Amino acid sequence: MDRNLALEMVRVTEAAALAAARLMGRGDNNAADQAAVDAMRRTLNAINFDGMVVIGEGERDEAPMLYIGEKVGSGEGPKVDIALDPLEGTNLTAMGEPNALAVIAIARHGHFLHAPDTYMQKIVVGHEAKGVIDILQSPTWNLREIAKVKKCEIQDLTVIILERDRHKELIAECRAAGARIRLIRDGDVAAAIATCVADTGIDVLMGMGGAPEGVIAAAAVRSLNGDMQGKLAWRNDNEIERAKKMGITDLNKVYHLDDLASGDVMFAATGVTNGDFLKGVRFFGGGAETHSMVMRSETGTIRKIEAVHHFAKKPNY
Repeated sequence: MDRNLALEMVRVTEAAALAAARLMGRGDNNAADQAAVDAMRRTLNAINFDGMVVIGEGERDEAPMLYIGEKVGSGEGPKVDIALDPLEGTNLTAMGEPNALAVIAIARHGHFLHAPDTYMQKIVVGHEAKGVIDILQSPTWNLREIAKVKKCEIQDLTVIILERDRHKELIAECRAAGARIRLIRDGDVAAAIATCVADTGIDVLMGMGGAPEGVIAAAAVRSLNGDMQGKLAWRNDNEIERAKKMGITDLNKVYHLDDLASGDVMFAATGVTNGDFLKGVRFFGGGAETHSMVMRSETGTIRKIEAVHHFAKKPNY
């Protein structure tokens, strides 16, 4: 894939972040999501490529989405698959809380898992613990192995976990093992990235979140040289039947990083609200500042981009 596409994807996440940030703290998560979707679609369709959405925005939401199977771009140029979430953290944005992002990943056709809209059990670590995790083992076992390779004690580790009732046992076990815990309300893509960024203080993500978000996170984790495993967690027979129609045959498969996102993957994210590794949108008279990151798995290059936008010259914003 042309490396310039990575920079085009930053334009896409910037547009979504600017639109969503206008509605930060307004208490309306669907309106913020709608704004991000519309801005992302508009910008994608202005780019010279032949894209298809394979991981779409929020099938569980009632808000309009960039749906799975939607064609975007000019229809000319490179043919790519797209995994996206125009607003990762709709509730975070609505309440003005940290770590809301606009995110997108692209790869050649067939290089993203076509994940059904169900839950996925996940474990994610940065490069220091690459190759030592095993999702089939207990949280305590994994914490012990991570501590070994990091040459520290379990009590020095910080685990990031979505604050959900389904994680009560996980939280209790991590506490019993001696690990520190950071609970978050939403945003497990941002949480997965945080495990791979040194100054966040996050060592491992554990727990169950959305499977589509798991694929998006995998694109970023690959580019950051981290590690990840996932296992789909079925809630009902309808989800299983839908997954089979999408081509999933092994319902108990452990998905490794390359199963989720393979080949030359590009990932971009722009902060909507202030977060662990990206600042949120800051508006000023006649414009705004955005903070983004863009990365490629092929080269491992990570760019952080600070942009100043002047609305007189960008009337759509």
